[in-house]
Order: sequence, then C-alpha cells, then structure tokens
Amino acid sequence: MNAPAPSSGSSSAPADAEDRITVLLFAAAREAAGLGRIEVERTPGLTAAAVWEELVRRHPALAAHSATVSVAVNHRFRPRDTPLDPGDEVAFLPPVSGG
Repeated sequence: MNAPAPSSGSSSAPADAEDRITVLLFAAAREAAGLGRIEVERTPGLTAAAVWEELVRRHPALAAHSATVSVAVNHRFRPRDTPLDPGDEVAFLPPVSGG
C-alpha cells in the first residue's frame, strides 16, 4: 500500500490540484493532529482508510479516535475503504449525537 505524501507547499513547480487529495479534520481529531487541513498526493489505489492510517502514523494522538471517526468523501458519508480519486476531499468527522 502506498502512503500519501504530504504537501509541503515549497516545491518550485506547483502541484496539480488534480493529483492531490484534500483532507479535513474536525473537533478532537483536529486538536490531536494540531491541524485541520492537509493536502496529500494521491497514489493509485489510495483509500480513505489508508489516508487515516498515514495520519495516525504521523500524529499518533489520532489513534485514540480511530474507532469513532466517520468518513465523508466530497460531502457524502462513505465507508473507509472508499477509493479516492484525484481532487477528492476527505473529511474525518467526530461522532455526532442528536436530540
């Protein structure tokens, strides 16, 4: 499995947005990672689960949220094994309760 490469923003040639995935973190996951948005390079076969696993590797405090975060791809809830396409936006969302 190929891990997504982080976007440093310092490359001399701008990265094509079509080759990237935008990742959004919210609530406790955002606090645990210390960031709310990151762009990663899309590799063939990349899934939302692989993106989360890489984020946990880089930010171990996220592991505590692995069982409770939901995944949305392009504003729609999706299973973690959803394959990602170039330009997709993946959001890792906290549990929600209603009432």
